[in-house]
Amino acid sequence: MPLIDVYAVEDTLAPETASALLEELATILLRWEGAPDTEFFREITWVYLHPLPATALAVGGRPGGSPRFRVEITVPAGALSQRRKEGLVADVHAAVTAAAGLEPERALHVWTLIREVPDGNWGAAGQVIRFSDLLAVSGAEREKVAES
Repeated sequence: MPLIDVYAVEDTLAPETASALLEELATILLRWEGAPDTEFFREITWVYLHPLPATALAVGGRPGGSPRFRVEITVPAGALSQRRKEGLVADVHAAVTAAAGLEPERALHVWTLIREVPDGNWGAAGQVIRFSDLLAVSGAEREKVAES
């Protein structure tokens, strides 16, 4: 049940580029979580784009500056090892810089924050969802893929 929030100044990304980026970010996260890329997991992987007015971003406390992006990724605790987090951050950076037309070496223009929700603190459909529940569903989804 991952959640991705992308914050960027409005008009930094063309609408078609933004749409493609949001899909790519979901794909990247599913891959690094080790979740099957099935319709079920796509349905529970939400990606929000939060466009901000130019006046809502200050760099060093001053208005303006070249585009900046903040990508917040929320996952259940235990979903990502340190190796997976490092790969996820690198791939998110590459996807955002490519979509924005930024040189990849402009590393500090894309911040990726990974937030882990402690087990028992994520709810959906009116009930608490535990990481073990997601692992069981993931296994069932893998079996479906293997059978088809």
